[in-house]
Amino acid sequence: MRAGTAPLTQSFAVSLAALGHNAQAAFVRLFDNGYHPNASGEHTRRLEGISVRNLSVRYGDRYALESLTGEFGPASLTAVVGPNGAGKSSLLKALAGILRPAIGQVTCAAAEWHRLAYLPQRDELDRGFPITVAELVALGDWRDFGALRKPPRRLAASVYEAIAAVGLSSLADQQISELSVGQFQRALFARLLLQDADVILLDEPFASLDENTTQDLLPILQRWRTEGRTVVAVLHDLDQVRRYFPSTLLLARSPIAWGETSVSLSVDNLARAKQALNPPESAHIGLVA
Repeated sequence: MRAGTAPLTQSFAVSLAALGHNAQAAFVRLFDNGYHPNASGEHTRRLEGISVRNLSVRYGDRYALESLTGEFGPASLTAVVGPNGAGKSSLLKALAGILRPAIGQVTCAAAEWHRLAYLPQRDELDRGFPITVAELVALGDWRDFGALRKPPRRLAASVYEAIAAVGLSSLADQQISELSVGQFQRALFARLLLQDADVILLDEPFASLDENTTQDLLPILQRWRTEGRTVVAVLHDLDQVRRYFPSTLLLARSPIAWGETSVSLSVDNLARAKQALNPPESAHIGLVA
């Protein structure tokens, strides 16, 4: 047996049961966000991207996102940028099915929502679960074996391949609560690799990461694109966007520009986005994601 395989083939249902109903509910919130199966529950190999039409998202009487129409096509790598409060995270949650549109709609061409992966910002994730890196990564395939059942042994090889791909082989049996910020993000990317989704939504995936971790994870996004997947990432580093992302959506609650990155991030468009959410007297507030 491969070193470290034993924890992967054991259920952590006992641990969750001991923590009670609240822990099991939190488990669903942590690992089930954005999962929307179709009636049959069958898998298809590829989505044909994800599109929005006149999409608006509202919190109470305040619109966080207004009048967005367009498509994130297959084999695309799109950055979403804009000032604070521009609606970037709200857009991703609407695409993932977590937020219901106030107006308009989100459409997956193949209507197979369970082929979509969503990685929220790290501060939305609870790292207190008593599971190892290998068990966390195995959850990328948990729909095939059940939330509270032990992963099948056949899954072990794929899990450890994903862990190796993000450089965490030596930490496979480490508790996720003991990981650094960068190590935890690598583990989440390994889980995405195992999930093998067609549409991948990432909310600030490189925030607060060291340069080495960022440079190790960026090629994974490019690999997903070459494999025909749809990748949408909220980002704040505009230099990073210009260097690695062919397409950019610039938001300021409503769309300012959407298309080729060099055009979307023109000086004029960035000024328009800044002005749209910041009146002249507060124009010193910078553009961030």
